[in-house]
Amino acid sequence: MTGGAFAAQTSGERAAKLREWLLTDPSQEDLQLVFKEISTRDKGAAKVLREKLDELKRAHGQDALATEWAERAQAMLSAARLNIADAMAWQRDAAKAGAPLSREPLAGLKLQLNEKIKAVEDLQHQVMVQRETAVLLAQRIEVLSTKTLKEADAANELLLSDVANWQQQAHALTEDAAWQSVDLKFPPQLDASKQQLLGVWEAFEGALLQAKAAKDDASQPLPSVPVWAEELRVARGGQASPAQQAESNEGRAVQAEADGPAANTQDVNQGDAKSAKAPKVSNTKMDPAQRQALREAANQVVTGALAVLAAETNEANLESLRQTLKEHGRNMDTAMDLQVHEALVAAGDTAGWQRHVADQSRLALVLKAEALFKKVPVAAEGEEEKFVLEPTVGGRKMQDNLRQLREEWKKADQGGLPNHALWKRFDTACNNAYKVVQTWLEKIKLEATEHRTQRLALIDEVKVWGEANAQNSDWRAHLRALHQFGDRWRNAGHLNEKAFAELQPLWKQALHAAAAPLEAAQKASTERRQALIAEAEQLGAAPVLRVDAVKALQQTWQAEAQSVPMDRRIEQKMWEAFRKPIDEAFSRKTNSREQQTSAPLSAHDRLVLDASNALKAANASGDVQKIKAAMAALDAALKGQAKAEDHAKEVSVATAPSAQAEPVEVVQSEEAVATSEAPADEANATEHVADAADTAQVPEAPAPVQAPKPARPLVAMRGDDRPGQKKSVPAPAGRGGPGDRRDGKPGARFDKGGFGDKAGGRFDRGDRPDREDRGPRLSDAAFRAQRDAKEHAEMALRKLAAQAHGESLTNLLAAWEKRQSDLVPTAQDLGRNVNTAARTAWAQAVSQAPKASAGEAILRLEMAAEVPTPAEHLNERRALQLQLLTRKNQPGPAETWGLDVTAVLSSSHDAQVARRLQNALKNLLRS
Repeated sequence: MTGGAFAAQTSGERAAKLREWLLTDPSQEDLQLVFKEISTRDKGAAKVLREKLDELKRAHGQDALATEWAERAQAMLSAARLNIADAMAWQRDAAKAGAPLSREPLAGLKLQLNEKIKAVEDLQHQVMVQRETAVLLAQRIEVLSTKTLKEADAANELLLSDVANWQQQAHALTEDAAWQSVDLKFPPQLDASKQQLLGVWEAFEGALLQAKAAKDDASQPLPSVPVWAEELRVARGGQASPAQQAESNEGRAVQAEADGPAANTQDVNQGDAKSAKAPKVSNTKMDPAQRQALREAANQVVTGALAVLAAETNEANLESLRQTLKEHGRNMDTAMDLQVHEALVAAGDTAGWQRHVADQSRLALVLKAEALFKKVPVAAEGEEEKFVLEPTVGGRKMQDNLRQLREEWKKADQGGLPNHALWKRFDTACNNAYKVVQTWLEKIKLEATEHRTQRLALIDEVKVWGEANAQNSDWRAHLRALHQFGDRWRNAGHLNEKAFAELQPLWKQALHAAAAPLEAAQKASTERRQALIAEAEQLGAAPVLRVDAVKALQQTWQAEAQSVPMDRRIEQKMWEAFRKPIDEAFSRKTNSREQQTSAPLSAHDRLVLDASNALKAANASGDVQKIKAAMAALDAALKGQAKAEDHAKEVSVATAPSAQAEPVEVVQSEEAVATSEAPADEANATEHVADAADTAQVPEAPAPVQAPKPARPLVAMRGDDRPGQKKSVPAPAGRGGPGDRRDGKPGARFDKGGFGDKAGGRFDRGDRPDREDRGPRLSDAAFRAQRDAKEHAEMALRKLAAQAHGESLTNLLAAWEKRQSDLVPTAQDLGRNVNTAARTAWAQAVSQAPKASAGEAILRLEMAAEVPTPAEHLNERRALQLQLLTRKNQPGPAETWGLDVTAVLSSSHDAQVARRLQNALKNLLRS
């Protein structure tokens, strides 16, 4: 099914076969089955399948996420009202969840949501534009009320068309399909702008019609617009009295104050132009009694209008209150501002009373300005408690806050009458804040001067250092010093942009001059490394790879790299270019070695392969005895014992005693040589084969003739006539030699011999055991087969041992719970740490009736196993540890844990104690 992946000899071939098989798009069940089989044999090749399975798992998870988030998007798109916040959060949350937003259907749904969000936002923007347009139209109408009647009549037709167009556009916005999805605050705002504009327009139309009628008929009343009324009065031949002129000017001033500063200025200027012939009004200060009378009269009129509006809330009463405020709002008491504001808001006027709103804004700014400081009490004996103002923020933040507060005060001061009390508080707080800002600015200026001086001194230091180290050859120290100079420049403090732009070119010039020798050395090193790269390419392209030349070239590269440091990125690129041809040459050599693995296997290799296959079969069976027997057989095959036995049998039945045995040929491959076998193994294998050949040549020899050992070469030795140093003269008794002990006990302290002592030195191999015969050298296939078989066998033995240990422990706990001694595992199943006597004691404890609780015994077991004790029993364990410290001659918990287990099994069964016993025995039985 996999195209021969399981029959491949190397891991690379198996991985290649599996990649070819994956191109056929196998099912997930087949992938799971093949991965389960191949993972126990070759984890490297199984990595290919694991990546494919993970990819399928991710794809499946992404499909589920795509379905889920697509349903959410469809629900939002199909809803009557789209919440922009939810739509924008859908894309963010989907990306966090890992949904594939770049694939369909999520890509199309994301595009639809973005288009709908854009449509809703455009619609909301158009609502804001319409509101501004309504305000501009109302201002145009108010400005026309300050013009002459002729000018107002001429602009009436154009203004009528503009108001009609505005109404049409506002109605088109409400008919848009996305109107239901706009924010809930925009429809009321558009309605309020519409009502305000229509109210102003209707009042303007009514006043204009009344002015035209009064112009045509002298019996008609004058319009409410002061400019038009004055114009008509003059046209009729009358002249306004000074009191009337003053009242008219005061009315226009109140109206201008309510409508805005621009209208106020134009109204007063127009009124003054029309009444140029009237006498001037005196600007003397008003009498306090007269001012109080005006205030009380204004309060009474406004209170009456408020009562009418509270009795019946409609547009007429609201307009009457507005008109009353225009006429008497200037003289009204400020205590009524809140009452008037609440009445206007309750009646539907979102703007409210402008003077009250302006005062609230100013009060908020005053509180913000005063919050820049905190009052710290100053202790003073015998005096009243005093406070000192301390800033709550630093100088820069104080400067930013002060600038922002002043700008906001200017904006709030444009919409109403000035409030001198609030202004005094605000100005005091701002002055205190400016003192802090001024102190901070002086400090910053002083620090900037110091930083500039430090940087100039650093530039001079770099210049002096560069001149002194121009002939330096320690380039690493040179580069380290340059880096230190750079760190000092970066940490030299803050400068303003102008000063930094002035000093930065000087610093770069000085640093470049100091780094010039290093740059020249790096340039020369680059040329030398390029030459080494070219030489490496020549060595790599040679038909025979010269390892000694490669090593010499690499040593030259290392010496060059250690002498001249370079930029890490450039050095890495050059190193990769240097090692690329060498790696390719070694790869070709490795491939040629792998191609030679197709040589016929020797008898010894076939024997090892058969034993490895037998061990694999034993691993699959799961029988411990079979696995151990197969492992022993494999070890014997590796040492060549089985082959020697078979060869001895063949020799014993040979009919021709004088027949000459064929020489034994040892097949070795370059890949086997590459498995890091020592040369001594080859010598052992050769000696083993030579011995077998000699046995075949002389089958009836009674005993093998041992070759005489070669005589040890004579080595010149320094003569030493000290006692005990000559080999022929024994050392005298007593404390005479340098190796004798002071206490007179036998044995010398220096019993290992000296450095050059041939008889008993540390290089003497006579006392070492003979090296174990590891058998002939294996081929690559046989070596890998026996290695994999041994690894899987050891893994299987560990797994079976863990399973047996867990089953034994479970059976022991079950025997305790059921009080049945026949369920207690055998001593062999419990492991080597439990003898027969302990197992018998446990069985007797289980078979008897339960006794006292196992409080102290379970604690001793946990101490012996070194496992944690539950929190509720920690105090008991600490108390027991203190008691054990006083029992010096008694055995510890680690020595009596078998008896403690007997005590626990003798007690009544408890689920919590059983869990604690299980945790303790896990370590005790396994150790």
